This record gives sequence, structure tokens and C-alpha cells, in this order.
Amino acid sequence: MSKTTLRKRIAVIAVSALTAGVMSAVTSSVASATHPNAGSNNAAVTIGTVNGSLFVGTRSNTTGAATLTASAGALADIDDAALSLGLLAKDTSSGTAQTATVLPGAKLSLYAQVSTDAAFTASAGSFASTMGGARASAAATFSNDLKTTFAPAVTNGTATGVATIWTAPSTVGTYTVSLLTGWVLNSSGAYNQPSTSIGTPPTLSGNITVSVVASSAGGSYSATYSACNTATTSAAITAGVGTAGVDSTGSVANGGSWYIDYDLNDAYSRDLDSGNLVVTATNGALVNIGTTAGGSVTAGTSSTDVEYTDGVSETVRISQGTADAPVTTTVTITYNGTTVCTKTVTIAGKVAKIVVSNVGTQKLSGASTDNTYQWTYQTLGTGKTGGSLFAVLATDSAGNLVATNGLGTFSADAATLTTTVQAISVNHQSTSVSSSSLDRYAYGSWTCGAAAGEANVKIKFTTTASGESVSSDAFKARCAGDAYTYALSFDKATYTQGEIATATVKFLDSKGFAANSVTAPGANTWVLPYMTGVTIGTLASGASAAAVTKADGTSSYIFTVGTTSGVTAGTYTGVVEWTALVAGTKQTPTYKIVTGGDTTTNADVLKSIVALIASINKQIQALQKLILKR
Repeated sequence: MSKTTLRKRIAVIAVSALTAGVMSAVTSSVASATHPNAGSNNAAVTIGTVNGSLFVGTRSNTTGAATLTASAGALADIDDAALSLGLLAKDTSSGTAQTATVLPGAKLSLYAQVSTDAAFTASAGSFASTMGGARASAAATFSNDLKTTFAPAVTNGTATGVATIWTAPSTVGTYTVSLLTGWVLNSSGAYNQPSTSIGTPPTLSGNITVSVVASSAGGSYSATYSACNTATTSAAITAGVGTAGVDSTGSVANGGSWYIDYDLNDAYSRDLDSGNLVVTATNGALVNIGTTAGGSVTAGTSSTDVEYTDGVSETVRISQGTADAPVTTTVTITYNGTTVCTKTVTIAGKVAKIVVSNVGTQKLSGASTDNTYQWTYQTLGTGKTGGSLFAVLATDSAGNLVATNGLGTFSADAATLTTTVQAISVNHQSTSVSSSSLDRYAYGSWTCGAAAGEANVKIKFTTTASGESVSSDAFKARCAGDAYTYALSFDKATYTQGEIATATVKFLDSKGFAANSVTAPGANTWVLPYMTGVTIGTLASGASAAAVTKADGTSSYIFTVGTTSGVTAGTYTGVVEWTALVAGTKQTPTYKIVTGGDTTTNADVLKSIVALIASINKQIQALQKLILKR
């Protein structure tokens, strides 16, 4: 074997080793640009990262041949000239983790922007027509045995374009195609142009994992790569981007519309060809297909709409079939007979019913805007200032919650007002239709005269747009003075260790009426032997001084009977006091505690013996009388 032949064999072995190991040797760390999908216009080579992006010609190709630029170094038409054949799918990355799907024998037109010499290499297949920079002393070279092609850059290292055509194997499988950049350091310490004798560039700047499939799965609807979601306003949507596939959690009020935004793609995430898109709605709802989501879509006139379209980022508008009437409808979208989306939405109707609940007691000469934060906090868990002694729930004729804010106004039914309850107002409109939100309620209060009493009153809601009104059922509105005195009682006279005890305090105003729910009775102290407060905090500090009474002027407090160390059975007297009340006096409730089990005393036993002897004596006397008669 000649020395020349030996050197060539050694060079080939060296290049093969470099090619096989380059994936794990050095990886480009620079960012890469977004890559277009197959069938889309080619990416401009200049949007990529120099020495960090590899692009594939994705533009639709009907020429029957793969092409690339005739002068890659100039960068002028490198991206426009790239045409691939047999490309089915391409992901959106352009760095070292790309994927593509092709048919057997497909030809990928590859291009990139580099500032060094470069090489394209593959695990299988072959390269052709490689174009490099305009350097007179160097030209593109090939090594099909090594499945590598070299593309020289410009001499001064400025950015230039490189391009090549890679032909995929005809065998179904997975292959890799890579872009390598950089100069090779030789044994003398000098950087040289990569070649079959010197070696491949050291830096991995782009890599595509290519799947060769037997046949295309494109052209038919794919749920995986499509999106369909409800929205309260029309918005452009792209499958896999932003809120695609996420239904709105909002609501639509009377007169409004729901939207279904959708984007239909095939198994390669490519837009479908135009086909028959049919939309149907149940329960008389009206639908209309908008060909441009995010734009203005008019309300439909029928429960069915048909369009010949590709379903790319479109929308369906859903409206009430009957004005002011609530509707719950299921909307189905089909593409060429295949169901692609089914959604159920509800549009509320007009306010048909209002229900008043959680009613407290107003103070005397109290205005409807008095601070009643504590009342709503205790009864519903949310404090509402500015007058909130009752809650109002508005619904439509189907029972759907209706947020009244902006729809109309509340007012008193004037015929039900009296000198005791002189005015009513709703100070907080409802803003939510969620059954778990406390903002589903509107909140209101009333104004009292100077004398205590009550009245059965009504409120009404008037819809601004139509002028229609709906009234509530009558509810009892009480007026009373502040707490003046009080009395305490327990629910039982005797408790067994471990039981629950409830103490009820009745607060009265100066005229003997049940106190109001606006002014808190104030600070208090409790001393109850062998009782532990559950809803009272510590017995030493008492219940909250800010707590107000219930609507009937009472407050209830719960205790557990006994301690961790047990109890001593007996009768006990507690001391309870509200120190701020004008006529309040200390309460000294008495209660008995037993330990459970056999609680019979000696006195109980003696009493039973005496009763038994008396019973026996009576039976003996009756027997004697019977004998004497005989």
C-alpha cells in the first residue's frame, strides 16, 4: 500500500470518528429563531442566529424538484430559493433539537447563516449541490461515504450563507442531519478549513431528527394538533399557543354572546384544506361562523350555519334565540362530517326573580348607609360597608344567577313602607354569577324611624333597557335600639362530661325590645367552671367586642364540658358580664355537671329501700284482708 493511499485511509478514519462523536463533543449554546411549519413561507435566513440556526425550505413546492440558491454566500435569495420535496411536518425550533417528518427519498433544502467554515453531516442519506461562501481559494467538497459535505465561508469571517440538499433514505426510520461550524485546529496549532483530510468543524450549530414515514398522515383533522375553546369575546387562536384549548370561566349576561374560537390542523400541525364546516346549536340558540377570529362577527339568524373554509383561527358566535330568554345550548362543529368540537354554554335571561335573605335588625333612626360591616361578616363571611343588613339573589326564569351590576336599579316597593321602616336601598350590586362567590349577592339596608317595631316590606328590581320590574316576596324588617340589658340561659340544666353546652344571651333595648344587629353589645367576660369556649375564644378575654346580635337580638356561644384532667361532679355557678351595657348586670347561671356512668348516691339507695319496704307492707296487708274474709 502506498504512503499516499495510507494517508487517505487515515484521514477518512479520522473524519468518521469526528462525525460520529460530534453530537456529544461541543453543542452551540446560542439561541435560535422560530421555524415555520411545513407548507408555510420559508424563514428569512437573517432572523436566525449566526452559527446557531439551521433552516429547512418549508414553502409549498409543485415543481417536482428540490432547489437551493445559486449563490449562497451573498445571502440575497438563499431563503426564497429553498424548495424541499416530500416534507410533511416541521417543528417550530431552528436550533439543535429540531424535528421533521418526511416521505421516503424526500429531499430537504437546508440553509443557514455562518461566519466560519461549515459542514452538513447526516447519519444516513446523501448530500448534493452544496453552496458555500465566495472564497476563491476554497470550494464546496463532498464525502458521500462519510455522509458529509463541506461549505467554506468568506475569508474575513463575516456572516455568509451556506446551503445544501439532503436526500433522505428510502427506508422508514429515524435519522439525524446536522450543521457544524468552526475551523479545525491541526497538529501544528493552526486553524484550517475543515475537509476530509483535516476533519469536521467542532461546534454543533443545528440538528434535525428526521422521521421517514411510509405514507402521509396529513390532510385529515387531528384533535391533537387542533384547538377549540369557549370565550366571552372573540379572539384569534392558534393551536398550541396561548389559551388554546382552555375554556373560559366567565359568564354571559342577557343580550350577550358566547364565542367558540377554533383552529383546525392535521396530524402534522398543518392547516387543513378548505372543507365543509357545519355548526349546529340546540334549544333554539343562534350561531354564525366568523372566518376571522378576533374580528367583528355578527349575530346569527339560524341554529345551523355552513361555510366552505379551512378552519384556520376562526370563531362561532352564539346568541339567544329569543330575546330576554335564558338558553343553555350545546354547539357542535363538524369538518367534512367529522365532529371537531362540542361545547355547552349558557346565556342568562332577564331578571325574573329576586330573593332576600340574611336579614338583620336596623337601629332606631338608622340610615340605610349605616356601617353594617360586622353583620354581613358574621352571616356570610364577607364584610360590606355602607349599609348591608340583607342580601339579594337575582335569577332568571331558568334559575340561572344574574349579576345585576349595570343592568338596572333596586328600589323599595313604596306601598310596603311605613313610619317604622321609612326607606330601603341596595348599596352593592351583584357582580358575579358563581354559586361560590359572595359577590353573587347584592346588599342593602333600610332606614328606621325613632320608634321600635317591624314591617313586612318588599324591594323591586327594574331593568334599565326594558323598564320591566320584578318584586321580592315580603320580608320582615325590624327596627330596635341598642343593647341596654341582657339575660343568659343554658340549653340544659345538667351536663355530662364531654357534652356540648350552648349558652344563649338575649339582648334587649331600653324599651324591652330585642336589640338591633348594628351596634355591638361590646366587651364581655366569662367565668364558667369546667367549660371551655369553642366560639368564644378564651373565657378570660370573652367573645369579640365587635360581634353583633342575630336578627332576634340573641347571641349564642358554644362550650365543651370538662377538661383534659377530668371534672369533679357537682353544681356550679358561673359569672358572665357585659361591662358596656347601661343596665346590664352580672349574670350568674347555675348548672350541674356529672361524670357519667353509675352516679347513684347512698341517699338514692336508702330511698329505694324504704320504697321497697312500704310496697311489701301493702302487699302483706292485702293478703291478711283476703284470709279474714274466708
